[in-house]
Amino acid sequence: MARLAAQRSRSGQLLPRYAAPVFSALGDDTRLAIVARLCSSGPLSIVSLTEGTRVTRQAVTKHLHTLAAAGLVRGNREGREQVWEIQPKCLIEARRYLDLISDQWDEVIERLRALVEKDT
Repeated sequence: MARLAAQRSRSGQLLPRYAAPVFSALGDDTRLAIVARLCSSGPLSIVSLTEGTRVTRQAVTKHLHTLAAAGLVRGNREGREQVWEIQPKCLIEARRYLDLISDQWDEVIERLRALVEKDT
């Protein structure tokens, strides 16, 4: 499984090629809903995750495995059930990466604003 926290440059910044699977996994509506539900409800079984939805257990399982491969969730066996929980560290790392991109864009926009104002 890819883990965002372990995939950093020498400067400590998250590397884009390791952030991409996280954002790709979150780009699907069903997976995003699963992550939101796990964030709000805590650890849940596949049965609990499928309750009240039109998504089959098989489909939820497939989505959970995709999320796990991206490092967003982790499954633990509790008796006969697999209980899934969010990996908050991974979401925090993804947020940091978005913040880094946002800061870079802010710097570029500020340089552009300064250039435009200098020429007028």
